[in-house]
Amino acid sequence: MLGSVKVLVTCVPQTGHFSPMAPLVGALVRGGHQVAVATAEAMREPVSRLGATFEPAGHGMEEWFGQLAARTRGAPGNGLPPERINHYFVPRLFAEIAAADMLDDVLAAGRRWMPDLVVFDTQAYVGPLVAALLDCRQAHHTIGALPAADVTQLATDALSPLWRSVGHDVPPHAGLYRGATLTICPPSLDPALPPTGRRLPLRPAPRPRRVPRAQEPPLVYFSLGTMWANPDVVRTVLAGLEDLPVRVVATLGSLELAEIGSVPANAEVHGFVPQQDLLPDVSVVVHHAGSGTMFGALAHGVPQLALPQAADNFVNAELLARSGAGLVLTPSEVSAIAVADAVGRLLEDPSFVVAARTVGQEIDSMPEAEAVVASLAEA
Repeated sequence: MLGSVKVLVTCVPQTGHFSPMAPLVGALVRGGHQVAVATAEAMREPVSRLGATFEPAGHGMEEWFGQLAARTRGAPGNGLPPERINHYFVPRLFAEIAAADMLDDVLAAGRRWMPDLVVFDTQAYVGPLVAALLDCRQAHHTIGALPAADVTQLATDALSPLWRSVGHDVPPHAGLYRGATLTICPPSLDPALPPTGRRLPLRPAPRPRRVPRAQEPPLVYFSLGTMWANPDVVRTVLAGLEDLPVRVVATLGSLELAEIGSVPANAEVHGFVPQQDLLPDVSVVVHHAGSGTMFGALAHGVPQLALPQAADNFVNAELLARSGAGLVLTPSEVSAIAVADAVGRLLEDPSFVVAARTVGQEIDSMPEAEAVVASLAEA
């Protein structure tokens, strides 16, 4: 039996960054390990629900975006093609601004906690630096596919002054791969391997809670997540689904119903629904290509229409389309007619279901968080 270890977790304070890490944090707590999560105040409640200690660190995304906007005369990243979004935001927002803002708080928490292990998400670049300063082991927890090498190189360059300010040279790959890397992306979607260190696959979504129940008409689940919901896109998608022989359950995230206006008769809208409860009965998911929704749907073998909005959405959408488990409409392609056509194809062509179920079987074979905890707890 492995003894208890102390673990310091740090992450970008967004649902899309913490949620992929939550199964591991929960498994560590249930396994009797001592866990603290250092991130901004927005994540206090989800951290506390898991039984981990919350350590406030940094000012959060709104402050970081404000600092980035102050550097420009226009909106940060405005006009960039999708394939350059990460190249712009990752080094500027997450490496330069966020890592510097979080460093003092995360390091102070680490010195109080004295962890055996520091775990961090792909864009929490403060994690490798704190692990180096505390001289302890580290683990990189991915939130989707492995980051592109050229994006990581830009982050490495951006981080160099911060590392030098505390007497260290920034290591290759921004320090991400100096220990274990927990990869949550099924290999068929992302066959890339970490350039160094151990690779520990980790299941990205819970197992289905029950067997599917046949729905007539078919059920379509629509969500743009918690951060990127756009009222124009929501109205367009609902209009596209209105004349299809389907029932629609949609979530609005941070939007208010008044921002959407009238809702079609075949749709019901909610601020939030428990995805795990709904997915067994869903025939198609329409979403923003966030990792949580994408992996959750794939775990249930459900085809998807991806409408990428920002950040890593475009990378995920490309992986999904390449797998054959879904279709993609870029922002300029989204219209009511295009949405209706795409969802109609997903409902009618069985090849999408076959591909989605193939990836779902791959996810089903990936190790649960408890097994990964045992590997991480080893010296």
